[in-house]
Amino acid sequence: MDLGEPVESGQPVDLGEPVTSAPLAARLRVPRGPLFFPVTAYGPDGGVDPAACRAHVRRGVEAGAAAVFVCCGTGEFHALTPEEFQECVRAAVAETAGRVPVVAGAGYGTALAVRYARLAEEAGADGLLALPPYLVVAAQEGLLRHYRELAAATSLPVVVYQRDNAVFTPHTVVELARTEGIVGLKDGHSDLDRLQRLTLAAPEGFLFFNGAATAEIQARAYAAVGVPAYSSAVHAFAPEIAGAFFDALRGGDDAAVDRLLRGFYVPFVELRDRRPGYAVSLVKAAARLRGRPVGPVRAPLTDPSPADLADLEKLLSDGLDLVGGPTRGASAVPTVGAAL
Repeated sequence: MDLGEPVESGQPVDLGEPVTSAPLAARLRVPRGPLFFPVTAYGPDGGVDPAACRAHVRRGVEAGAAAVFVCCGTGEFHALTPEEFQECVRAAVAETAGRVPVVAGAGYGTALAVRYARLAEEAGADGLLALPPYLVVAAQEGLLRHYRELAAATSLPVVVYQRDNAVFTPHTVVELARTEGIVGLKDGHSDLDRLQRLTLAAPEGFLFFNGAATAEIQARAYAAVGVPAYSSAVHAFAPEIAGAFFDALRGGDDAAVDRLLRGFYVPFVELRDRRPGYAVSLVKAAARLRGRPVGPVRAPLTDPSPADLADLEKLLSDGLDLVGGPTRGASAVPTVGAAL
């Protein structure tokens, strides 16, 4: 089938009036759609393409995203210079115009994380996603100091990302929640036993998000421990599929959830697991298959092999069939070779 372009409804989504004065935590407490992690678009010269970044963000927001998390893992934070980072954040802020919050990544060691936080604040971001510190494995008190220094260096509210070398005890999460400026935790560690203990220990009002890779796979399990909000990499290339899943999950339609898991999400995860880095490069390749000029991934990530790209194209077609195909009037997708 024709993969078309990502959904752009004939009737604009009612995004309401800009609410930039509302605290970030209030705006994210009950998301009305998936949390959108856009890719970073590069032009033919290999540099960041702000216009393509804005178009990508616009389509994601118009398709129902509750928030834009720019320059995070899917956005190749690791590959961006500080100047490129700020350019991308500015593009997202300009495009959303306050309709949904823009949260920017901030990472590396404490000094650089603070620098990125201040660049994001200057660019108009609404909040920060604090990525794990670079390389080192630290004790709990060291992690706590890192995030407290980051939060103290900016007026932006901070969501801490738990994964890899930044995994917390309930005591540390309580201390994070007591820290002025830290409003929540995104979990990519996917240990539901630990997560349940964290949610029970944290004070009321502290936010938790499901940030597992391809978070839809575990969305029901996360919701069962009190964490219904989740990030969606699929929203970056197939908001039709991501939106149908979100609606089915929130509506309690278990049959539709199972159908999408079996027919799209599980095969996508199996494809993602073929090679390290595919959690990002498959998303970007799928966006190209939908006609989006986002460019390749930067080193050290690698783009999908021709065989894997062909499997991705078939899987994307099958997934769109499950939800009724692309939007009416969507233009034809280039061939695989032309899309690279």
